Amino acid sequence: MSDAKYVMAIDQGTTSTRAIIFDHDGQVVTVGQFEHEQIFPRAGWVEHDPNEIWANTRRAVAHALAMSDDLTGDDIAAVGITNQRETAVVWDKTTGRPVYNAIVWQDTRTQKICDELAGDEGVNRYKDICGLPLATYFAGPKVTWILDNVEGAREKAERGDLLLGTTDSWVLWHMTGGVNGGIHVTDVTNASRTMLMDLEKLTWDEGICADMRIPMSMLPEIRSSAEVYGEGRRQGFLSGVPIAGILGDQQAATFGQACFERGMAKNTYGTGNFMLMNTGTEIVRSQNGLLTTVCYKIGDADTVYALEGSIAVSGSLIQWLRDNLGLISSAAEVEELARSVDDNGGAYFVPAFSGLFAPYWRQDARGALVGLTRFVNKGHIARAALESTAFQSREVVEAMLADAKNEDIELTELKVDGGMTANDTLMQFQADQLGVPVIRPKVAETTALGAAYAAGIAVGFWDGERDVIANWAEDKRWEPQMDEEERERTFRLWKKAVTKTFDWVDDDVV
Repeated sequence: MSDAKYVMAIDQGTTSTRAIIFDHDGQVVTVGQFEHEQIFPRAGWVEHDPNEIWANTRRAVAHALAMSDDLTGDDIAAVGITNQRETAVVWDKTTGRPVYNAIVWQDTRTQKICDELAGDEGVNRYKDICGLPLATYFAGPKVTWILDNVEGAREKAERGDLLLGTTDSWVLWHMTGGVNGGIHVTDVTNASRTMLMDLEKLTWDEGICADMRIPMSMLPEIRSSAEVYGEGRRQGFLSGVPIAGILGDQQAATFGQACFERGMAKNTYGTGNFMLMNTGTEIVRSQNGLLTTVCYKIGDADTVYALEGSIAVSGSLIQWLRDNLGLISSAAEVEELARSVDDNGGAYFVPAFSGLFAPYWRQDARGALVGLTRFVNKGHIARAALESTAFQSREVVEAMLADAKNEDIELTELKVDGGMTANDTLMQFQADQLGVPVIRPKVAETTALGAAYAAGIAVGFWDGERDVIANWAEDKRWEPQMDEEERERTFRLWKKAVTKTFDWVDDDVV
């Protein structure tokens, strides 16, 4: 190990790209962050400009180093990458240019492709292999759409001129030299979100790739989550620095939260909501609408798996209240508005803006605000919006416990992270709905921290999981306070509200 004192994480997220430098105690030293444009070409389509993401990565790295007068790339022992997982990029390996914008995980344009692939076998056609249902969420069908709809793309792909990847691969390829020898790699966690990887073998499945008409030559090499993949390009700010960790954002948060034991779970409250429960080295096949995914794989150690519940809309619902309705002028105002009333006034908000993810997987659902009376005011609507996140998370927890019943796994507490954990009203209601303590760590940047830990472990900066556990510290805890009768009454009405969103999309409504 070098004498370098820090590890950097690049967090390529849905709304911004950040470079965060951590010290050996897992504390944030400096941060560089730049937002990128959200592109909405039509209803249900969400895109990002990959060139803007790469430019912002370089800017964020430079800014993070410049925030301290004496920091240079020589002070960085390793770099880890974490990323928005299912967002797909296809680019020309000879020019380095994307053939189309990145299609974001929230995008729903691939529904027809998913329906055609499902055929008579249904959405679970590939679930035994890849752990995932056929859904617009995942990266594989997005690549199929690009190859089918961008002029000349399929011909180039079949000639071997195109590469594909989630945004970790796009960033890593450029960081290690791009057209001048860039490394085309992804890790097991990101590969497990494409629908193209065999969960047991940790290899690309030729049959699924053939069904989706994706040439194998496009695919990155699958590696572990913690090993040296390559070094920073010669002309960059991180020249010669080992790039040694990759974890999809939710797996990175799970790692950063030190959820290393079977049954430990974390929930990230961001644009969407993502709960992962560590199920150990055994693959637990979900029978209750959850995803079976890779949790992490550190070097040559055994692969650790997880059950995941993915919720499409949580924090973005608060943004919608601000930007689309003008109900609040800043996201922070939602809690004050929600606390102006004692309860939701009988109103329930189901934010199925792009269908329902776990545990329903209903692409035909659309958002609904139900239970309205003349009594309901904007405070009730704000509270209903916050409560929807907690209700959706409870549904995921119940599905997880049902799946893990035979594994003798139970939930005794929930570790939480993400921007919405600053909202005390939401966190208390979450504890009330789950009936277990909800715990927030002192270092809120658990996603970036998880990627940093993976990279640091790979180069010996940290001594494995032991140092991660030692660094983790509790900041705040919310204990359940609601009585069981009220808990079950509100949850019963929530589930009733969810049924009102089904079957909304038909041939005449997009």
